[in-house]
Amino acid sequence: MADSESKPEGRREEDEGQDGSWGWVLLAALFVSTSLVFGLMRSLGIFFVEFVQYFEESAHAISWISSIGLAAQQFFSPLGAALCNAYNTRLVVMTGGLLSGLGLILASQATCVFHLYLTMGVVSGLGWGLVFTPMVATVMAHFARRRALALGLAFSSIGLSSFAFNPLFLLLVERYAWRGALLILGGLSLNIIPCGALVRPQRRAKVPPKVSPESKSSCADLTRRVSSYLELPLLVERPYVTFTLGVTLFNVGYFVPYFHLVAHSRQAGFSDYQAAFVMSAAGATDILGRVVSGWFADLGHFRLIHLLSLWTGLAGVFIMLLPVSSLTGSYAALTVVGLLYGFCSGALTSLVFAVVPKIVGVERIMGALGLLQLIESGAGLLGTPLSGLLKDTTGNYVASFLVAGSFLILGTLTLATLPHYFSCTDPPPPQRAADSDKSRHPEMEEMKDLASEINQKS
Repeated sequence: MADSESKPEGRREEDEGQDGSWGWVLLAALFVSTSLVFGLMRSLGIFFVEFVQYFEESAHAISWISSIGLAAQQFFSPLGAALCNAYNTRLVVMTGGLLSGLGLILASQATCVFHLYLTMGVVSGLGWGLVFTPMVATVMAHFARRRALALGLAFSSIGLSSFAFNPLFLLLVERYAWRGALLILGGLSLNIIPCGALVRPQRRAKVPPKVSPESKSSCADLTRRVSSYLELPLLVERPYVTFTLGVTLFNVGYFVPYFHLVAHSRQAGFSDYQAAFVMSAAGATDILGRVVSGWFADLGHFRLIHLLSLWTGLAGVFIMLLPVSSLTGSYAALTVVGLLYGFCSGALTSLVFAVVPKIVGVERIMGALGLLQLIESGAGLLGTPLSGLLKDTTGNYVASFLVAGSFLILGTLTLATLPHYFSCTDPPPPQRAADSDKSRHPEMEEMKDLASEINQKS
């Protein structure tokens, strides 16, 4: 009791006002919804051959379906954050679940590839954008001491669902053809709706100040409100811009092994089975890395930004070491490096989102995550084509992996320019917004208040 009373007021609120029992319920909801977003997105390749044969289109044209879906998910993330700031998180997530399922259901009736672009790409992508960022921000607002572990556990669902969905989707296609399989997957995606329903409706405790009709209709007032809901002022704050730039550089090289490691292994002279095993093994250590990294980060021995830099730098080094197998012909070397890369790539994923509250404060998580997703989306789409171009130019994947790894290391060096980076302790948390600003963001404020009440009752 004495220790509790001796803590500063802000610290005591952070430690005792969160990590309540309802936070773990929301964590389970995030686990399921993340599986039905990214796990499903990763497994849509099962339909690739079916679409090529049925629509008699090129592989390039069919590849745009998944690319549009991923780009739409990240592009519409700021919209999801803004709607949550302006209205209600529960309603936004449930709407996103409805759209994600509706897009797949409509895709089952497609008569041309353009229909798939609109349904699986735009409609489902919009739904995914309304689900992921609000759910992550909601869980982060309910956790303080175990925030990194909570995210690691939730994001482990991506790897687990990828393993489960690939054989399931293949079975559905064989039994019901691609139309029936998409119809079933659309129904499965509707399970995001009850996950969103678990987000407790917020009480509007603070009433926004009255605004005159003339002010409401003014363009300046509308611009101010939109900027506030999207958290656009973050784009002129140096810490957030620096962090976003570092994460964007990560994304250029992060996905390259997922797309080209199997092809590189085959080119190095290994069998299809050996190449697939390396990728599966890296996926397994990816899951382990997410959980272990979150658990270790929450022990508090090191700052989160330092751990993120460590895992990102190591991931970059191991990506650059992957081509060593083509020089030595050692399958054991390729396997070991692949396992280490998988662990580090999973470990850094748990911490990227957990660092955001340290940069912007808990009150602005929603908008900060939305803008981060939007900005980094372009880099993720750039990395794989750049890697393919380097392969076509050089004839092998050595330059592709060297350049990909260098982007992660460059991102790590960018993080080192953050203010107070070399301090052993976190700088003082960002100051809370003024009361008038809180009134424009009641969702996150009330979310924290509700988490505090639940923890006190439990």
